[in-house]
Amino acid sequence: MSKPLQNPATTAADGAPGTRYAYKASLIGAAHLFELTDAGLSWRIAGKSAVWPYADISAIRLSYRPVSMQSRRFRADIGHTDGARITILSTSWQSAALMAPQDQDYRLFITALHARMALAASQAKLAGGLTPRIYACAIGLLTLVAMAISGLLVRALATGEFAGALFLVGFTALFAWQVGGFVRRNRPLAYSFDHLPKALLP
Repeated sequence: MSKPLQNPATTAADGAPGTRYAYKASLIGAAHLFELTDAGLSWRIAGKSAVWPYADISAIRLSYRPVSMQSRRFRADIGHTDGARITILSTSWQSAALMAPQDQDYRLFITALHARMALAASQAKLAGGLTPRIYACAIGLLTLVAMAISGLLVRALATGEFAGALFLVGFTALFAWQVGGFVRRNRPLAYSFDHLPKALLP
């Protein structure tokens, strides 16, 4: 096992850039620690730790997962051949009111992980965005919402409720801006080790 990180922020001071990463998933508990070693991906989460040889990593799924307190939040789900799974997020809790982005450190670590796996001749399945089934459900739900808003807008205009119509237009614009970006970035896709999806990295 490699030496664990000593603080809850990312650091590359003791090694090559992108070889170490850490984040706090909540205010309570220790940081989740990760390191790229010659033996594999070393991780320590909630008192558990292991080293996964790069050839034993079976899958990586990158996605864009904004939350109310942080609109720029990305996620990597990493699977092992034995069925285990770990998650790496691009943000870290700093206080009750602050979830800080770690864009550069996250991008460097995820990129370096893919490079190490490529050198190990990994056969992992690389996917981006939501799963096709979840994505289809999301598109269906958005279609229903769009139809409902359109119906309300037509009714508001027909009855002369221009204030209500203006509110619906503003709501639609905000909704399209927030949800549209989520849907666009999380379109299901497959990628290769030398072409990581830019939309799914900060």
